[in-house]
Amino acid sequence: MMLVVLWACLTAGVGWAQTLESSRRTNGLAVHACFEPAREVLQRSSAVILQGSKKIAYGTVFSADGLIATKASEIDGAEGLRVTVGSKTYDSPELLGVDLAWDVALLRVPASGLEPVNLVESDVDLPRGTWVVANGATTRIRRRVQVGIVSASAREIPAAGGVVLGVTLDEKRDRWVVTKVHEGSGAELAGLRAGDRIVAVGEAKMKDREALDERLAKLRVGDELKLVVERAGERLDLQVRVSGRADLFGEEKTRNDEMSGRFSERRSGFPRIIQHDILANAAGMGGPLLGIDGRCHGMNIARANRSETFAIPAGELRAVIDRLKPAAGP
Repeated sequence: MMLVVLWACLTAGVGWAQTLESSRRTNGLAVHACFEPAREVLQRSSAVILQGSKKIAYGTVFSADGLIATKASEIDGAEGLRVTVGSKTYDSPELLGVDLAWDVALLRVPASGLEPVNLVESDVDLPRGTWVVANGATTRIRRRVQVGIVSASAREIPAAGGVVLGVTLDEKRDRWVVTKVHEGSGAELAGLRAGDRIVAVGEAKMKDREALDERLAKLRVGDELKLVVERAGERLDLQVRVSGRADLFGEEKTRNDEMSGRFSERRSGFPRIIQHDILANAAGMGGPLLGIDGRCHGMNIARANRSETFAIPAGELRAVIDRLKPAAGP
C-alpha cells in the first residue's frame, strides 16, 4: 500500500509528456509531499548543531531528556556550540563521550519531553534500491527532506592508508626510537615522547618494523595497542589508540573530490556502513537516516564523494550509544 501511495504522489499532476528538470525528479515539491511523515520525524527527532549562527552538523535525538548523537570530527574543537531541536535552541551542550572507531559524539542538552528516533529492531541489510530520507537544507526552524536510495550492500570501509600510531621512528642498532610525536595522534594522548625507545608491542619484543606493521594491519581506527617503552632507564606500559592515516595526515584530493563539494574529513575507517546516494555535504552528517515509514535505519556519518554518503546501521548505532550512555550518569 505504501508503494502505491508513493507512486501516486510522484505521478500526481505530472503528465507523461512532461519532462522535469533533474533536481526536481528526486527533490521537487511533489516528491517532498510524499515524504511528509518522514519530514515530521526529522522535525521532532533530528537536531541542528550550530557554532554561533553557522550550521556545522546535524544530530539524532536518542532520549526524551536530551541525549543527542552527532559526528564527532565535525564538532571537535568547536566553541560556542548550540543545538536546535524542533523550534527550541539550547546553548552549551555537554559532551558526554566520543566513540573514535565510529566518529560518534554523544551530547546532552537540558531538555525534557523530546521524541527519540524509532530505531529499527531488525539488523538485516537494507536491499539496494530501498528509499531513504535524510535532512536536506534547513531553515533551522523547519526541517526539509532529501531523498534517495540505498546504493550498495552494507560493508566495512577500511581506514584509507591503514592505521598508524602517530609517531616517526628511527632505527638505531635495533633500537626503535621515537623522533617525533604527531599532534592529535593517539601516541600524543597516551604520553609518548620524542626520545622514547619502543622495546615491545603487546607481549612481543620490538625486533623490526615489519612486526609493528603486521600488528597495526590487524587493528581498526580506535583500537588500542599496548606498547612497552624505555625512557631515561625506566620502563613504561602505555596504551596507544591508533588513528587512520588519512585522518591524521590528510588525504590527497582527487579530481572527483574537487568536484564533490565539501566531503567529510573523516570518511573511512568504519566497521560497517549503509551506502546511499542522498546528496549531502560534511555539515549534513550526524542526522538520522529514515525509511519512508519514518523509522530510523541509522545515522549519517560521512559524505565520501559526489555520489556516496555513508550511514552507521541501526544495530551498530544502538551499541555505540549504549557504550557512551554510562558517562551520562543515572
